[in-house]
Amino acid sequence: MTFRITKKFEFSASHQLAGLPPEHQCARLHGHNYVIELELGAQDADLLPVGFVRDYGELSAFKSWLDDHLDHRHLNDVMDENPTAEHMAAWIYKTWSTKFPELTCVRISETPKTWAEYRP
Repeated sequence: MTFRITKKFEFSASHQLAGLPPEHQCARLHGHNYVIELELGAQDADLLPVGFVRDYGELSAFKSWLDDHLDHRHLNDVMDENPTAEHMAAWIYKTWSTKFPELTCVRISETPKTWAEYRP
């Protein structure tokens, strides 16, 4: 049996996407109130002795990193790739999967109706 937990985080940032026609709305400097969901999973035999996939409190390290590195920043200055939601989800997964080996998915929303997901 596989167990999954998810925790939601929020931050605000700006970006400007390269490679789009100048008239495209995302080619212009703009910002979003982002929502990030980290999903972690474990098999029954891999649960912590108390029965957790991971203690939610341990995810506060991610929140601190998010506040320090992404919140109220221009993402073009932070990321090496074009800061699309798709690239950001992959970048966050690759950065945090070593710290949280149970990480199975990173989902990012730029608007309440849109989500990008990285699930290796």
